[in-house]
Amino acid sequence: MADFDPLNNISPLLPLLALLSLCLLPFIFFPIFRRQKQAPPRKNPTPQSYPIIGNLPGFRRNRHRFHDWVADMLSQTPTSTLQVNTFLNLSRGVCTANPANLHHLLVANFPNYIKGSRFHDFLHDLLGDGIFGIDGHLWTMQRKLSSHEFNTKSLRHFISDVVTSQLDQNLIPYLYTACNENRIIDLQEILQRFLFINICEVAFGVDIESMDNSGFAKAFNDAVDICSLRFSAPIPAVWRIKRSLNIGSEKKLKESIKIIDDFAFEIIKSKAKQEQYDRIYPDWRNQDLLSRFMAKTSSEIEFDDEAKKRKFLRDIIISFILAGKDSTSTALTWFFWLINGHPDSDRLILNEVTTLDPTFTYDDLKSLNYLHAALSESLRLFPPVPINSRLTVSDDVWPDGTHVSKGWFADYSAYAMGRMEKVWGPDCREFKPERWLHGGDGVFKPSDQFKFPAFHCGPRMCLGKDMAFVQMKTIVVALMREFEITAVDGGATAEKMMDPPYTLSLLLKMRGGFLVRLKKRGFNPN
Repeated sequence: MADFDPLNNISPLLPLLALLSLCLLPFIFFPIFRRQKQAPPRKNPTPQSYPIIGNLPGFRRNRHRFHDWVADMLSQTPTSTLQVNTFLNLSRGVCTANPANLHHLLVANFPNYIKGSRFHDFLHDLLGDGIFGIDGHLWTMQRKLSSHEFNTKSLRHFISDVVTSQLDQNLIPYLYTACNENRIIDLQEILQRFLFINICEVAFGVDIESMDNSGFAKAFNDAVDICSLRFSAPIPAVWRIKRSLNIGSEKKLKESIKIIDDFAFEIIKSKAKQEQYDRIYPDWRNQDLLSRFMAKTSSEIEFDDEAKKRKFLRDIIISFILAGKDSTSTALTWFFWLINGHPDSDRLILNEVTTLDPTFTYDDLKSLNYLHAALSESLRLFPPVPINSRLTVSDDVWPDGTHVSKGWFADYSAYAMGRMEKVWGPDCREFKPERWLHGGDGVFKPSDQFKFPAFHCGPRMCLGKDMAFVQMKTIVVALMREFEITAVDGGATAEKMMDPPYTLSLLLKMRGGFLVRLKKRGFNPN
């Protein structure tokens, strides 16, 4: 996924904006003076802010290292929380990396913090009414359906079997060819492609190689990028105008959504045919998630017409792809980058994975304590979703005394949380899987979810967490048993850890891809 500059599109408008700002001065400052009279008793810490332009200069200077900039600022505040003032005070909010605040935000006062109109405006074109972007009854219903299916033992075994089969048939042969040809490959892109194929079989029971999916992956990546750009835009009116005029990036988004919709509806069409077969031969009923959802929707949900049912299923498909394709591939990319810079951890993981039988099972993966610790440590430092946002329904005061007003956005940074010395100790910015292992027995010890929000927390905690670990462990075992994977850039050296090469997007992808060389290893770790 290409990096982007949220400010490139507004530079020609700066003279006009300056004139507009002068004209708006009375309207801007009058509300500020009124708010000062009603100000809360405690002033929230805020980064350097200016009249009219708010925190825009700091954002512009640090946009290439945005998440580290946020982490640095949060670490310098008394309670790891600060207030954000946007351009022209068009919106205001707070950002936190405080576990107590996170518990309040996501559990104790859960109904007061919703996805809301802000999230809907930015992402509805892509996600529709899928589970990641909705609230209320629709979210409750989808969550209930999903939680039942994700917790079935049959699904976990199905996932493990599908991943193993596709590794043997697709990914490992491809990597052997690249290795024999001594090619440098982009492992991030390859993992994205593999996990896209994988999630389509696990979630939808379809072989996308046999379908017309030309252009889908690029269209999906473009749509995610452009929706991310909306979040980062200093002046939301710019992208709204472009959308109404159907020009620039918004025109591209519309074209991408058309490709995405066509692909999703093709999957639904193929599943409808399979449903007919399943009724005749129930013993052969598919185990994939979409089949389970379609069976539930047929018996438990009423739709006004077939078009609304297809739209409901379309939104579920796109949500699954976003979670299963990009999140897991992003997590694995940073994992391999980190162990490249930490040879001791690499050796310990290799010693562990080579103890498994070549025909290892889902249950065998549970014994890989050090690998589980290393994956968790990678997710602590590089969570696939680095920052998450909510909209405040009513005025509130957080446990640390932070005042949050109605209509403010309330963000929490999982990326910054992993870099808080108050939470993880003085070695918080170092990659140390051992911090996850219990005493002398080396057994993995989970962390408090509010210190480790890589999978979110509370009622919205990621249902696919166990599925993700099964996928990641299976892939790591297969790749590390067969190949030495060497990063062209040397991996996560101490210097690079201070300025990691990520993109500014919804997901924490590696900027420029992850270029590696492969060497056949065999099964002897020494």
